Amino acid sequence: MWRTLFVAALLVLSGCATQAPDTGADADGSATHRALTSEDAPTRPNPWGEGELTVAINNTANESRNFRPLVSDALDFWSNNSTRFAGFSIDYELEPNASNPDVVVKFVDAIESCANVSEPAGCAPYVTRGGQVSRPISIEVVGSYSNASTRLILKHELGHTLGLNHSAGPQSVMAPTSQLRTLPRPNATERRLPWADADFTVYLDANRTDDAEATREQVRHALDYYAEGANGTVPENVSFAFTQNRSAADVVVEFTENLPCRTGDSGSCGRVRGNDPDGDGALERYDHLRVTLSDIDTEAVGWHVGYWLGYGFGFEEDADWPAPFRNATYEDRRNAWWR
Repeated sequence: MWRTLFVAALLVLSGCATQAPDTGADADGSATHRALTSEDAPTRPNPWGEGELTVAINNTANESRNFRPLVSDALDFWSNNSTRFAGFSIDYELEPNASNPDVVVKFVDAIESCANVSEPAGCAPYVTRGGQVSRPISIEVVGSYSNASTRLILKHELGHTLGLNHSAGPQSVMAPTSQLRTLPRPNATERRLPWADADFTVYLDANRTDDAEATREQVRHALDYYAEGANGTVPENVSFAFTQNRSAADVVVEFTENLPCRTGDSGSCGRVRGNDPDGDGALERYDHLRVTLSDIDTEAVGWHVGYWLGYGFGFEEDADWPAPFRNATYEDRRNAWWR
């Protein structure tokens, strides 16, 4: 049987909190957080009014992780490149526990809000004038990304504090979106539930079958079997509901004349789709399962669907599947295996 993983590249917003230059500062002089349009070009005078800034670190995301070298790398980047890209020279002094810093880099589990960006990786105020600087300015960075991605996020957000918007150079740093990688995560096949949640929607395309009602009953047997725990192989809170919206369904069961995994043969195929945020070549979460059947007796449809549901739950080895799907004979596949 054919098993294929379609790996979808994860494109994560290196999110930014920004302020449109023509809005001015808040009454207390602090920078606000608003969306920046492509027409807003940053001004070049140094909005900080001084050439050296003290930077502190506040790490609430992962106390065992040392972020200092990553912050230092990002600060060195702008010390060496600020004149070229920001139009003024800036230097930094990194004091992680500084009592009166100019900038605080905060590593957090998640950023609650940032310029209406969904799940931003970083957030910083867009500073273009001295009146916007209310020390200390805070930069938030999600602390679960890899070292390389964390450096990029830090450079990006520091760029905003120097008055650079998303159209500014260098684009390898200031572009609004980047492909980021997380720290290593468990693969989907290593998780008890390799999906974001346990409530599944199922689209069944039974129009090409000889008996649509009997086919639907067979598929329901497979779904109910897993909803009841599949002999302890899946979580107990799994549920399934049919939907008429194929494009939005988590699971699609379809019947075709030809299988996508083999030519001129009967049988079934299963394909899972998901994402690979840590870039190790294996999916960490699934978001779609497609089961394709061709020339299968109606009495065996439930068994084939049940087998591929197991694949969608991350089963790899024969021993991972519940007993009805291990070494099943022709008769086994057509009997009431779900009982």
